[in-house]
Amino acid sequence: MPSATPPSLDGWWCDMSDEYAFVGFSYEVTACQSLRQLRREFLDIRNTFGGRYVRLYGVCDNAGFYDNIVTAAWEAGLGVHALIWFGFDGTDEWIGRRDSLLATLHSNPRAKFVTRLLQFGSEPLYDWVLDPDALAAQVVAAKRNLSDLGIPVTISEMAYGYQEHGGAQSILDAIDLIDAHMLPFFSQQASTANNSWPDVMNDLNWFLDHGEGKKIYLSENGWPSVTSEDVQPNSPDAVANVRNEADYYTLLDSKCSFFKTVQGGGVGWFAHIYSDSQEPGYGIYDTKGSLKFDFSPRTAC
Repeated sequence: MPSATPPSLDGWWCDMSDEYAFVGFSYEVTACQSLRQLRREFLDIRNTFGGRYVRLYGVCDNAGFYDNIVTAAWEAGLGVHALIWFGFDGTDEWIGRRDSLLATLHSNPRAKFVTRLLQFGSEPLYDWVLDPDALAAQVVAAKRNLSDLGIPVTISEMAYGYQEHGGAQSILDAIDLIDAHMLPFFSQQASTANNSWPDVMNDLNWFLDHGEGKKIYLSENGWPSVTSEDVQPNSPDAVANVRNEADYYTLLDSKCSFFKTVQGGGVGWFAHIYSDSQEPGYGIYDTKGSLKFDFSPRTAC
């Protein structure tokens, strides 16, 4: 990043058609990481893996936390997919989170230079947190609020979340781009990661058929190395182990040329998630900070 904050966003962001293949990590913030930890791990994402972005997951309600995210991302040369977190308990705390984040995006002079987009999530349609039209209205209002900052707005959702609301056309019309969840381990046809490409394409094709040609990222995207109370397969043949977690990302990496040519500017994918300390079984790192497997996907092809 430059030493001084630029005067405008003119020419700042790469064209989204250059954003395909591996783009970065989901990064859970429920632990309210210190600025020191954010700096260390964001630099690791950038320098070790060539990541362009972190996609925030979960929530930290501490005052000033997103300012720390901006600082760490600026210093590391990363962009951020910011998140308004609904949670899973049906409360209205998301309203205060929305207002706080929008205020920070306006007040922090560097926020617009690291915040690539704003998501409502995670899986608000699947969790029925708002009626689709009400959620679409929130997207439209956020777009209006952020129009002078050039920050696009979307929701973070899987294809099934849209489908269970009849396609949720009002949402598809409102969002600027698509943050698609891709978790084929939970398919009723799941077996091994190497056999998961038909499930990936099934959901991706739904977004291609209904997404109005908009840019697609695979945002919450991965394969677990262990099961848990909250991570249970829907197929008796689904295998959760480190080998299959690694194989899933190898599979995606092998499809680089395909992702590059997908309509809307190609498909960029995130690895969900940075560390098992953030979400057990999904991390690239284990809870002791060691890589679970070699991870060096291409960022271009």
